[in-house]
Amino acid sequence: MYTRFWCLLDARFRGHDIERMAVDSSIQRITRLTPLSAILALIDSRVGAVKPQKSALGAARDFTLAEDVVSSEQPPRPIALRDGFPVESGMVADAGSYAPVPLPLTTRPIDFGEPLPNGTDAVLPFDAVTLRGHRAEAVAPIAAGEGVLFAGGDTMGQRPLRRAGEVARAVDIAVMRAAGIKDVTIHLPRIHVVWGGEARSPVIEAALVTIIRVIGEAGGLVTGRSITLEPALGDPETDAVIAVGGTGSGLRDAAVHTLARLGQVEAHAIAVSPGETAAFGFAGAKPVLLVPGRLDAALAIWLLIGRRLVAKLAGGSIVDWPVTLPLKRKVTSTIGLTELVPVCCAGGVAEPLASGYLSLESLARSDGWIVVPAESEGFAAGTPVAVRPWP
Repeated sequence: MYTRFWCLLDARFRGHDIERMAVDSSIQRITRLTPLSAILALIDSRVGAVKPQKSALGAARDFTLAEDVVSSEQPPRPIALRDGFPVESGMVADAGSYAPVPLPLTTRPIDFGEPLPNGTDAVLPFDAVTLRGHRAEAVAPIAAGEGVLFAGGDTMGQRPLRRAGEVARAVDIAVMRAAGIKDVTIHLPRIHVVWGGEARSPVIEAALVTIIRVIGEAGGLVTGRSITLEPALGDPETDAVIAVGGTGSGLRDAAVHTLARLGQVEAHAIAVSPGETAAFGFAGAKPVLLVPGRLDAALAIWLLIGRRLVAKLAGGSIVDWPVTLPLKRKVTSTIGLTELVPVCCAGGVAEPLASGYLSLESLARSDGWIVVPAESEGFAAGTPVAVRPWP
């Protein structure tokens, strides 16, 4: 746990404005930064998975499974893996073009996916069979099991196809449908999204739209949208609230005061960059994340905190597949501050593009992002770093 904190002072508060701030209790003052580790520990200790519910298979994509998904044995009996003639392999072991072996008169061709008749263990392809009138003859041998999917070859009916806590991907939905599964049990966190400020701008609109999109990608469901925080905090149909904007010390910023009045503020100002003015708290047992209205800050808070919150509500975890690359040049950071840095990946190296405020251009040019942890002063050139993709 860190003991060092930083005061954030806006230029407007210098000089005579400091006196006005001292008597203006409506201003959301920031007095210290709470370490990111403390916020994540709070989420881990106080946020649990929402109640499981049944879902039709087609509606479960991208949501977290609450129970293991186990199929019955598939196929239940051997089936053909190709079109051809079902045979008993031993009967045609000596077949050849100069020594054709007549197939039983009852032998009929079958299509891919059809069950094999009793007493057969292979499927001769059509080019290994000749037809003489109404009679079929094998002109090539075949080994037992060729062209056949035996019982349990797709699923053994014992090992889960997917386990609780894993996300149902598109390929999983396809597999489960093929196995005859019609519904699954999932965690479905319901998130109320709020625009927490009064003014709207293209940048703030972009932050809001982005948060709504990434919630869905993380396994949450946006079930409410409000322009003020009060109705969201009292919404009994949602499991968490994420508000965008209104977290700073501007004259019209009031999201933190509203949460303090109607719930509990656990931290206002978190030791991350960008996104220092973010706040976290609870309205009853409902977690509330207040996200700054800047696009770069909204992305950083989501990646470092928001997706962890939704994953906890969904009973899952964050799964990253970073690419490790050496840094093209050094990155410096402040001890105690967790920094998110966009990087461009070219020529087998990762080039840092910005820190602190991340411009729109730096975001657009970047291929991913890296994290400088709070205990680090930065990375030297050539240091291997984990590059993660943007959402």
